Amino acid sequence: MFELGWFSTARGKGSRNLLTAVLDSIQKGELKARISFVFCSREPGESAETDAFFELVKNYKIPLVTFSYQKYKTRVNGNDEIPGSILPQWRLDYDREVINRLKEYNPQLCVLAGYMLIMGPEMCSRYNIINLHPATPWGPKGTWKEVIWELMQQKAAETGAMIHLVTPELDRGPVVSYCRFPIQTDSLKPLWDSIAKRTVNDIKTAEGEDNSLFKAIRHQETIRELPLIVRSIKAISEGRVNIRKGQVTDNCGQTIPGYDLSAEIDHLIQGRE
Repeated sequence: MFELGWFSTARGKGSRNLLTAVLDSIQKGELKARISFVFCSREPGESAETDAFFELVKNYKIPLVTFSYQKYKTRVNGNDEIPGSILPQWRLDYDREVINRLKEYNPQLCVLAGYMLIMGPEMCSRYNIINLHPATPWGPKGTWKEVIWELMQQKAAETGAMIHLVTPELDRGPVVSYCRFPIQTDSLKPLWDSIAKRTVNDIKTAEGEDNSLFKAIRHQETIRELPLIVRSIKAISEGRVNIRKGQVTDNCGQTIPGYDLSAEIDHLIQGRE
């Protein structure tokens, strides 16, 4: 059985939905794998949302390992991390303690699902870890909100989502899989026309994320995210995609720039657009 490890900070409903989507696929027999552990960087009592996540894990009878990032940071008087910078020693020590607490498990693949910490070199070398980024491999960097604003600024023809291998450098690991979809379509044309004479800054000020085009692009993104995660795990578990020594290869051992799952994802979401 293909062994998965699951990492989450579990800040909200999205984290529960990700876990449930994969477990549903396993229970239906679509994904021949099992989640051998769930690790959370919070502990019981730190957040009502996280406690709800813990209850879900308990109901599925999955081993749960917790280690509070915030409590550890306070205990060691850790300084704040600077995005894009080398992790401070206390953060590397935190990762080392996580590895120690997970030493009895040997997952073939780990999934970051709402895990809000950057992983250091030791963690990245210990496990094959994947994460979701809400854009194509050649698309904008940043959060999903930043991505959408940049797409609107560029008047981009398409966008998508990708699964990438986690490295210490944020959102820059080798691409494992991706899907793409057009956003300059007949159905979206009236929304593009409605902002033709407006700048993105004007839209942010007047409407922000309530803008109709912003919401439409986000909808097209979100309906693909869960299927992409599940199908990516499936492709890896079946050997169609392999991760070896930090490289992504196909079933013949050839390095690939990501496995295109667009057709599979489009088929899965028919009727939800």
